Amino acid sequence: MEADAGLGLTPESARGPDPEEGARARAEFEALHGPALRASGVPERYWGRLLYKLEHEVTDQPQPPWCWIGSSDYSKIRVFDAGEMFGIMQVEEAEEEGEEEAAREAQEKPPNPGIELCYKVIVTNEDGLQAADPNSIFLIDHAWTCRVEHARQQLQQVPGLLHRMANLMGVEFHGELPSPEAVDQVLEEMWKFNQTYQLSHGPAEEKVPVWYIMDEFGSRIQHSDEPSFATAPFFYMPQQVAYTLLWPLRDLDTGEEVTRDFAYGEADPLIRKCMLLPWAPADMLDLSSCTPEPPDQHYQAILEENKEKLPLAIDPVARPRDHVFTVYTDVQQVLDHLTHPRFTLTQSEADADILYNFSHFKDYRRLSQERPHVLLNQFPCENLLTVKDCLASIARRAGGPEGPAWLPRTFNLHTELPQFVSYFQQRERRGEDNHWICKPWNLARSLDTHITKSLHSVIRHRESTPKVVSKYIESPVLFLREDVGRVKFDIRYIVLLRSVKPLKLFVYDVFWLRFSNRPFSLNDLDDYEKHFTVMNYDPEVVLKQVHYDEFIPEFEKQYPEFPWKSVQAEIFRAFTELFQVACAKPPPLGLCHYPSSRAVYAIDLMLKWDSRPDGKRAMQPQILEVNFNPDCERACRYHPTFFNDIFSTLYLDEPSDCHVTRLI
Repeated sequence: MEADAGLGLTPESARGPDPEEGARARAEFEALHGPALRASGVPERYWGRLLYKLEHEVTDQPQPPWCWIGSSDYSKIRVFDAGEMFGIMQVEEAEEEGEEEAAREAQEKPPNPGIELCYKVIVTNEDGLQAADPNSIFLIDHAWTCRVEHARQQLQQVPGLLHRMANLMGVEFHGELPSPEAVDQVLEEMWKFNQTYQLSHGPAEEKVPVWYIMDEFGSRIQHSDEPSFATAPFFYMPQQVAYTLLWPLRDLDTGEEVTRDFAYGEADPLIRKCMLLPWAPADMLDLSSCTPEPPDQHYQAILEENKEKLPLAIDPVARPRDHVFTVYTDVQQVLDHLTHPRFTLTQSEADADILYNFSHFKDYRRLSQERPHVLLNQFPCENLLTVKDCLASIARRAGGPEGPAWLPRTFNLHTELPQFVSYFQQRERRGEDNHWICKPWNLARSLDTHITKSLHSVIRHRESTPKVVSKYIESPVLFLREDVGRVKFDIRYIVLLRSVKPLKLFVYDVFWLRFSNRPFSLNDLDDYEKHFTVMNYDPEVVLKQVHYDEFIPEFEKQYPEFPWKSVQAEIFRAFTELFQVACAKPPPLGLCHYPSSRAVYAIDLMLKWDSRPDGKRAMQPQILEVNFNPDCERACRYHPTFFNDIFSTLYLDEPSDCHVTRLI
């Protein structure tokens, strides 16, 4: 029947279901999953059979016992019977020496089964496989799914997981209990097997990329620049289960190999070479690691992608000195703590003098045309500061291609992967520290942020969300906590940008501190409480609070040769230089001069040990990120006048009686 034929069913399987019910199920399936399938390039001719398999929980790749077959020359070949369509061949390269010499060498070497094994998946069906056949789509199960920060814990605690992963990856494993060495090796080797997807719904924590390893069948499929098959992750919503889909790109005869492209979709040969490094090592030392500022078109593309419309030129609006401003805001902390008599809150956006929005504003053009007198808490193009790849790009105006001293060396993994690989290999050759931190472009709270010294890990992280990779600060200035020991800490300053032309920048006089909970050392890189300082979003984690006025004398006691006034002067110098370069060029290359804009940013930084030309130690500020609309809960709790000071400085231009210092 036509309806059943459209589902790609065999006559036997088509007899049972009601055609109308089948068509309705197909329509519902297409409505729910069609966009994802199209985005993955899955041809529509396979969708019906895919639905049937999902509904009937068909397993395409059972786990059969090993089956030996004969071979010739210097290879031993073993075939796994994986159903009627595919088989797995394992090839062991044998030694060419005589049996006596091989036996003698075996006695001299410690027992080690670690012979390089080569696996191939082949078509075993005697009729081959036709790409036009609507049945030619297959489900691959996932052997292990995790988020990176949980990987070590799962290997240590989930029964059988480490043993299975070690076998799948060819890692030597002895005994039943997980050894630290075996866990470390699996965590390194996993980047040759990991695949990734990201959920599009839920809170930020649930949108962090998920990594998975296909079962033994899927993990044996090898790379080819001219693949015979394509694969794509697929999340089946009714079951809340993820699979990998496998479908042919051409017809295959019996005995032909099933391959996929490990750098699928990447046409640039240099980028492909970098992406394939985990499987095909390559020397890229001769490639320049220089990363100049991107061309103007790069910033124009960002503006268009953000759908931000720049304002028309307007004149500043003059108001009487006793004018009372009406404020419309959806920021609860402003609603609760703005008590200055010159500001009154309104629930009508149309009646407001000031728009203080929590989310990003986009249509500055319309605002400048229709309501140029309305002030707001954002600047056009401020993503150049608040998005990490843009921050690294504009910072090069101060420090050249290497970047300024106040920003860790940073590479955009989307556009600067070859330069990063070269720089990593150069540092490796010189024996320099090679710890790096991968960060999403536009996430805060350390979400999806990972520290590693594995080049393979960094390369593969590029396949998840857009990321930058920055040099991890291997020599941070530490703070002695009597209850813990010497730990990392970072500092948050609130800066207030009143205007771009002229550049008027203030910093709030109070700063905030965050501390790690475990003593710092360059190991246990996935130990969050050792390497990160953001502890205030997990109720089960200890949050160490030290106020700035307690911190300063204790810091000077620990580092008497570094008075805080001098350290802070270096911090403020870095802030000044950052905003100067951010405003040095017209939009979209720099922050837009818009007389009705004001803004509050939080700058997070650390201090690292550096050496001056005279050989003396110095504390060098390292800006980590700039945050839009930062969480000011602690500021309001301990400093009730915080938002009164902010609004007086930005909107009344009356900073003199406020707790702020002008930088520019």
